[in-house]
Amino acid sequence: MTFQDRTVAIIGGGSGFGLRVAHGVIAGGGTVVIGGRSQQRLAGAVAELGPKARAHAVDLEDRPSIVAFFAAVGSLDHLFVPAATYKVGPITALSDEDAESPFRTKFWGQYHAVKAAIPRISQDGSIVLMAGAAGARPLKGAAAYAACNSAIEGLGRALALELAPVRVNTVSPGTIDGHLWRSRPAEVYEAAFAHYSTLTALGRPGTEDEVAETVLFLMRCGYITGSSLYPDGGYALR
Repeated sequence: MTFQDRTVAIIGGGSGFGLRVAHGVIAGGGTVVIGGRSQQRLAGAVAELGPKARAHAVDLEDRPSIVAFFAAVGSLDHLFVPAATYKVGPITALSDEDAESPFRTKFWGQYHAVKAAIPRISQDGSIVLMAGAAGARPLKGAAAYAACNSAIEGLGRALALELAPVRVNTVSPGTIDGHLWRSRPAEVYEAAFAHYSTLTALGRPGTEDEVAETVLFLMRCGYITGSSLYPDGGYALR
């Protein structure tokens, strides 16, 4: 299956994983509609992607905004929602509001995006949910975040049954050297990359392009549904 004459909606397509997936879709002959909160970032991404991309603002914590986004998208074939803003930390250190933040944007944001997309998505299309390897293999000090990722994987399996023949899968990356980590202080991401490298079979963090290739594979492969793939460098093997 190729992306020729196919439309892919990506909420969080202005940077990071989402932007890399958008490039892959366009390279495969498709068109993309990207969404996010920053109009400036969206405009920059559309300029980078070219005429086969368009953008509309959307806030995953604002349900009317989500509905309006999909009304602007119209019909679509694939959906990917990597956008999320949240705090991570130990249960004794996080406020209740911060502990709930992964669920507000990463879980419920994706849930409501899928719900709004259902009437518009083609029956031979797909949805790729964004979780994280911490759901299956948590690191110490991020219990609520790990639980959120596990919940997203469970949501993906359940929706694969409920929405069939639309395919629903989940991508659960490990630590990735990309936009999110590089926006943090150098001493933070360098320590995280060094530690994660000791935990993986491949001995390094991943790249945004490697995660994007996993997402594109799940969109293209017409006989995979209800699965979770882990681009994590073999973290489970150590």
